[in-house]
Amino acid sequence: MLCLTIRQPWATLIALGEKEFETRSWRTNHRGELAIHAGKKIDKAICRQEPFKSVLLKHGYTEDNLPVGVIIAKGLLEDCYEITHDGNGKGWVSGNEYAFGDYTEGRFAWKLADITPLIQPISAKGKLSLWEYPSVSNDQEA
Repeated sequence: MLCLTIRQPWATLIALGEKEFETRSWRTNHRGELAIHAGKKIDKAICRQEPFKSVLLKHGYTEDNLPVGVIIAKGLLEDCYEITHDGNGKGWVSGNEYAFGDYTEGRFAWKLADITPLIQPISAKGKLSLWEYPSVSNDQEA
């Protein structure tokens, strides 16, 4: 299964269903299963800012208890959209989603779907770009 390493708190926001798009500086042609890996770095300053702080707290998280260095969810990468000057995300992104991503022109919004958190996170070393993990089974899902 392909896996994507994402810094915290963004990885947890995806696993919790609070973030539907992952914004990247690069396009991907991959569509299908995708595992979400929480990287080892936490942006603690952003965890203290709204809307991050209140959304994380709603689920019992703070900058001090976010999982790191583990695969925390799996789901589907449904599509990849280029962010353009005329759209810039505001028309198709709602709620906190716009604050949770970088919708600068020329970047890409990866549409995620059917995200399911894992009951037991899987320890794994993250990598740049998409990387292969042997398997994330259904019995690990929450």
